[in-house]
Amino acid sequence: MSRQIHSLMVADLSAFARTMRDQIGRLGALPSHVEMLNMLARAAGFRNYQHFKAASAEAPPAEPVDLVLVEKVSRHFDAEGVLLRWPARRSQQPLCLWALWSRMETGRDYSDADNTRLLNAWASFGDHALLRRALVDMGYVARTSDGRIYRRIEQKPPAALSVLLKRIAPQGA
Repeated sequence: MSRQIHSLMVADLSAFARTMRDQIGRLGALPSHVEMLNMLARAAGFRNYQHFKAASAEAPPAEPVDLVLVEKVSRHFDAEGVLLRWPARRSQQPLCLWALWSRMETGRDYSDADNTRLLNAWASFGDHALLRRALVDMGYVARTSDGRIYRRIEQKPPAALSVLLKRIAPQGA
């Protein structure tokens, strides 16, 4: 029987190691080969090894993630995931906007007042107009011509967004 090679990419090695340690600690004995494969797959976010194999067989090559950019952007958020300040560097702004975009509900219309209230809750620096304008200008949100209704534009976010969201997720969540 020939072996298939499956590559495993781990975005956060520290969280991966912590999950592995917790799983091994619950066993009480050294894991078997199959148990170890399942633990590795679960630590990487899959249900089990079979789920990992199925996902890796059908998934296109992973988009590379700029972890340096993610780290720099994450510094603009507090421990509760609130945007503290607008990045001066243009290269960091789109990822901040993607984080706000991800919090908007799919298919929901937001009134101007709702949109303002949410942006003020998600960003503490008090410039909801800057954020709203940037979201529209970057093509993440559409607004009616009278500016009364806003709606998230559905599109595939960059791979870096999932890494950023894990990094800025509130600690208790």
